[in-house]
Amino acid sequence: MAARINTSIQNSLWLLNPLQSSRNLKATHLRTRFKFYQNLLSAPSSCSSSSSKRAIFCSSASNFNSHDGGAATDPFVITTPLYYVNAAPHMGSAYTTIAADAIARFQRLLGKKVIFITGTDEHGEKIATAAAAQGSGPSEHCDNISEAYKTLWKDLDIAYDKFIRTTDPKHETIVKEFYSNVLANGDIYRADYEGLYCVNCEEYKDEKELLADNCCPIHLKPCASRKEDNYFFALSKYQRLLEETLTQNPGFVQPAFRLNEVQSWIKSGLKDFSISRASVEWGIPVPNDQKQTIYVWFDALLGYISALSENDEQPNLQTAVASGWPASVHLIGKDILRFHAVYWPAMLMSAGLKLPKMVFGHGFLTKDGMKMGKSLGNTLEPNELVQKFGSDPVRYFFLREVEFGSDGDYAEDRFINIVNAHLANTIGNLLNRTLGLLKKNCQSTLVVDSSAAAVGNAFKEKVEELVAKARNHYEELSLSSACEAVLEIGNAGNSYMDERAPWSLFKQGGASSDAAAKDLVLILEAMRIIAIALSPVTPRLSWRIYEQLGYPEDQFAAATWNETKWGGLKAGQVMAPPNPVFARIEQAIVNGEEEAPKKPVKSKKKIAQKVAEA
Repeated sequence: MAARINTSIQNSLWLLNPLQSSRNLKATHLRTRFKFYQNLLSAPSSCSSSSSKRAIFCSSASNFNSHDGGAATDPFVITTPLYYVNAAPHMGSAYTTIAADAIARFQRLLGKKVIFITGTDEHGEKIATAAAAQGSGPSEHCDNISEAYKTLWKDLDIAYDKFIRTTDPKHETIVKEFYSNVLANGDIYRADYEGLYCVNCEEYKDEKELLADNCCPIHLKPCASRKEDNYFFALSKYQRLLEETLTQNPGFVQPAFRLNEVQSWIKSGLKDFSISRASVEWGIPVPNDQKQTIYVWFDALLGYISALSENDEQPNLQTAVASGWPASVHLIGKDILRFHAVYWPAMLMSAGLKLPKMVFGHGFLTKDGMKMGKSLGNTLEPNELVQKFGSDPVRYFFLREVEFGSDGDYAEDRFINIVNAHLANTIGNLLNRTLGLLKKNCQSTLVVDSSAAAVGNAFKEKVEELVAKARNHYEELSLSSACEAVLEIGNAGNSYMDERAPWSLFKQGGASSDAAAKDLVLILEAMRIIAIALSPVTPRLSWRIYEQLGYPEDQFAAATWNETKWGGLKAGQVMAPPNPVFARIEQAIVNGEEEAPKKPVKSKKKIAQKVAEA
């Protein structure tokens, strides 16, 4: 067998009396399990239903959209994974965080109190090994890599609210308290464990999961055989409860097609898993047993809660939970779905805490249709990408061109084509030529309110329809479709400009000139709406558009989704002189060639090749 638990199980009470016989302890463990189910079915509930079993599930019954009818004061809490600091940030980490930032910015536009949590996972064997390879201690190594993440997030305009490190003292305090609560609930016991261990995953693997030669299917490296005396979490105890919560709350795991995968894992039979390591020194010590450290996943998942603690208060689990738990959405890569959709909910049930409202597992990234890897020399470094092209192009490309939840591909020529066509041409050029006509013919001043200019004009209705679509897509986490809807406003503006040809109307003078002046107001109003609607994705570009429309920065910063309503521009407003808000990316800048790529921009293609871990 790939893994084997010694049949002589030692219950969690071993901590209090290590000499108690395993037979009595095993019986105690089974009685505790039975008692738990009795209490679960009979205890009063803090929710509207009559059982505490329902109380566990009720937090995940609704998702987080504005029309859900939840408490208006509840914060919108979104998390990225706590990124493992064995190496510098990669594009997969950047992609998750860009998406989380766009979602958080949209929710802020809706007027929600948002708590956007990210951070770094800094314990475990792999960290100590990586630090030794660099000739440094684990603490110094973690400091350096954690700072690298913060620097990249700043370069990518990631506006997080909380950055938690699992080496923070407040985190350790909360992890130990949580562990003690689970222990007190009878869900931790001690046993021998023998199995195949993947150091990169920090996880024991079932033999049926592995490839030839016992290779990990994710890292493609052989797993090592290990035998340890560890503490275990009674995951199997929660199999029925997990099955029920997924049946009653199918929206808990998104996208919907990932729910089947999670249900399959659970129905195949859940096994208790080890939550301590005897051979790993770099970690949080197990309470009452300093010879073992808490398993890195049991430790890191608590970062979503410890991050809610304020730095100036005495950390404890209750105050952290009261500061914003449960999370509205955990945003993760699909490779860590099992930890977040199976292990984590069971841990929370054991501790008597509410479940997150949603776990969203996105796909992996490839480059030029191929799996990425250092051996292939085709890795995609986010630092290099943002330094070469800037944050807005990187943010826009990955959110627009990768259907959120599915796998996606990066190719540099397509990146340049998409960014130039959408941001420089459709949006940037439309604004620039409209402001140019306004300056030439109207002294850069609006002649009429945008609401008055739109009377009897179908262009306004088209824009309003697309704004409604964009909002709906943002709320459903369909970020690519949201971008597409906003871009369609730009396309509609360009079509309107070409159909009306205001440059010709100005030459005719009289009523034709007046009509042309109104046409410019209509297009500029659409540009104002684009700036707000696209700001979750391209915050810098959106601000430059708003600035060109004559608004101060503080007004842009205070804008909400209400500003996407038609009628913001007023007669007499003075626009800035035309100045390109987005410069085309020239191929010569990228590789020294004189010509830009000739490949036409087509609709998003499906990538069927093998994918790499994002």
